[in-house]
Amino acid sequence: MLRSKKSAYAKWADWMVLWLILVVMLGLLKLAYYAPPAAKATPISLGIRYIPYYAWRSVSRMILAYLLSIVFSIFYGYAAARNKRNEKIMLPILDILQSTPILTFLPVFVFGLTAIMPQKVALEIAAVLLIFTSQAWNMTFAWYQSLTTIPKELKEASNIFLLNSWMRFKKLELPFGFVSLVWNSIMSWAGGWFFLYAAEIFTVGNKNFELVGLGSYIQVAGYHGNIPALMTAILTLIIIIVLLDQFLWRPLLSWSRKFNLEMVSGGAGTETVSWFYPVLRQSKIILWFEGRILKPLVERMDKYFNKKLSKKKIEVVPEDKPFNKKVLIGIGIALGLVFLFTAQRMFAFMNTLKAADYLHILEGALATMLRVFTSLALSLLWTIPVGVLIGSNKKAALFLQPLVQIMASVPATAFFSILILLFIKLPFGINIAAIVFMMLGTQWYLLFNIIAGVATIPQDLRYTASLMRLKKWNYWKTLILPALFPFIITGAITASGGAWNASLIAEYVSSHENTYSTIGLGSIIADATAKSNYPMLFAATFVMIVFVTCINRFGWRRLYSLAKEKYKME
Repeated sequence: MLRSKKSAYAKWADWMVLWLILVVMLGLLKLAYYAPPAAKATPISLGIRYIPYYAWRSVSRMILAYLLSIVFSIFYGYAAARNKRNEKIMLPILDILQSTPILTFLPVFVFGLTAIMPQKVALEIAAVLLIFTSQAWNMTFAWYQSLTTIPKELKEASNIFLLNSWMRFKKLELPFGFVSLVWNSIMSWAGGWFFLYAAEIFTVGNKNFELVGLGSYIQVAGYHGNIPALMTAILTLIIIIVLLDQFLWRPLLSWSRKFNLEMVSGGAGTETVSWFYPVLRQSKIILWFEGRILKPLVERMDKYFNKKLSKKKIEVVPEDKPFNKKVLIGIGIALGLVFLFTAQRMFAFMNTLKAADYLHILEGALATMLRVFTSLALSLLWTIPVGVLIGSNKKAALFLQPLVQIMASVPATAFFSILILLFIKLPFGINIAAIVFMMLGTQWYLLFNIIAGVATIPQDLRYTASLMRLKKWNYWKTLILPALFPFIITGAITASGGAWNASLIAEYVSSHENTYSTIGLGSIIADATAKSNYPMLFAATFVMIVFVTCINRFGWRRLYSLAKEKYKME
């Protein structure tokens, strides 16, 4: 009886997977049919029937940017975590990249790519790279944090078994960081949606560039006040987010539970519920793909890397592998020459600005920094308890998890004009609106990292805390907060970097009727971009990079070191 029931379920699962494959194929054909006609003057049509095609174009760019972000995050984070000398160079570079506003990347990507390839191709690549800048840094920090907090006994075990670098990556490092990587992938997708509008329709100098997509559609609909088109596009975005949650992220999160650091069984009470994951596990199509394609591919990779690495002398690889001195000297000379050249060009470029301009930039930087820390503090007040609730309570997660994914992914820029109207008549209304908008764009980095942190707390530690009958505050002080500390720091770094970037939109809002702005570094950069004031744009961007880098270096980085030394799961 049990066998026949399981067999029937497996057949149903096969039909379900086959139906989904056919739906995707049919959908792609339909999208090609409904593609809007080419137009030179206005490529963005507000016809509702074009929304599915625009959504497909945006999702395609998001997928390409995400794949690029995954590859970058794994290689970059691995190189930084495996060697302290690399870390001293690579983490400041990552801080600079994270703190560089997306509008500053625009001229580099657009003019650089259009100079060497056709404009349409160049704009598509530029859009993917801009979305990449909103996704990659968060995953890179999360992956780096996972690698640097691997328990010492697990590292010693990998050394005892003489695992080479490939097998150590496959058996230890990737499984240990997988849960955090999945949760931050969800956050990176949300960040990609948030900045999608800036990647698909933008102005560089006196030229306007538009790419068909859901982000550009939302921006054009909002600019022209076409509420039905705007609401339909946002509803489409919500449907896409729900579908991704049900058919991609929830199955991945359910599967990632197998990688949790557990010494006892019984963690089912905190696992993510996914109705589609059992379907995939029972489907003969998926099992065939896993057995005939995926497994042989992994075995070939194992043979290739093991054969290649076996030629080298097998030895226990120290965590701080010495760096080649000649390579280090060469890199130092190259970086020195680049620094001298860029410094000379930078001072020549900024020489046109007056002392009053620099005072204005400094004043704006201090104002933006105050808003960033205010938004971060307010975000921490609610993300820690809610994140712990979602990560530790199955019933709460069933309702709240898709809700926060939808809220994180819906671009707040679509509603910012309404938000401004609500706050503009209040005292300091534009400042309050800017802080609220920064929170809408960055609080999710904290929340998703906290949820990932809760999911990685071993079940045996929970049982031990229960046996000790710790009261609520002692339970939080002894187990929850120490376990979450590395994840909170990772989330705070990416959230603060995102808040600095969001200041460009939060402090300067322009529509076809009015322009609202307040003093701040983001407002200065946005205004300089709109007026093609490149010396001011460069100077303000440079100050933002210096501020964020110093905060990360002297603040967050020290907390990171504390997390690695004191709050590892040993």
